[in-house]
Amino acid sequence: MNDKLFQAYHFIFEEALLDEISSVSTYKEFKSNDYLIEIGDAIQTMPLLLEGAIKILREDENGDELLLYFLEKGDTCAMTLTCCLGNSKSKIRANAETDGSLLMIPISKMEEWLTKYKTWRNFVFESYNIRLNEMLEAIDALAFMNLEERLYKYLKDKVKILSSPNLSTTHQEIATELHTSRVVISRVLKSLEIQEKIKIHRNKIEVLQF
Repeated sequence: MNDKLFQAYHFIFEEALLDEISSVSTYKEFKSNDYLIEIGDAIQTMPLLLEGAIKILREDENGDELLLYFLEKGDTCAMTLTCCLGNSKSKIRANAETDGSLLMIPISKMEEWLTKYKTWRNFVFESYNIRLNEMLEAIDALAFMNLEERLYKYLKDKVKILSSPNLSTTHQEIATELHTSRVVISRVLKSLEIQEKIKIHRNKIEVLQF
């Protein structure tokens, strides 16, 4: 665990803070598709992602999901930070995109380190800024992009997160995350394939341009 912590955060935090994180945090491994945080959960800890990728989802009143952003190694979730500081329940769902691991930081330490360590304070504020920009991108995509543009952006984002042009995902999974229907997604994927931007295989989608 200490090696993973050092690899992910040594360029962000000083040694004293890394030592404290190691001593007070709880280590957790997860598998792809595991639900890590559910809407309505009481948030007692803050996650620091060591490896893998996590997607952050919002749910509407009908139970339909919308993808907000992805977390990668070295990231934390701004929505979780907000719940921690405000002592409120989770308003998002965190679902593992890949296998990975994370550290859970107690709320009390998170607040203490804001005044004790400048690097921690900078990390928290920068995390807020990055996640806010990503949510604004998600809003812009909904408001200003047509579905073909949104889908192609989604596929390219997944390639970046997974470091692979080959995406093992179903049309239904994509439809759920983009808040539309499987039939529509299948039609738009076929259009992207005709444009030679992707190639559809039996159990995967290969992104050719990204």
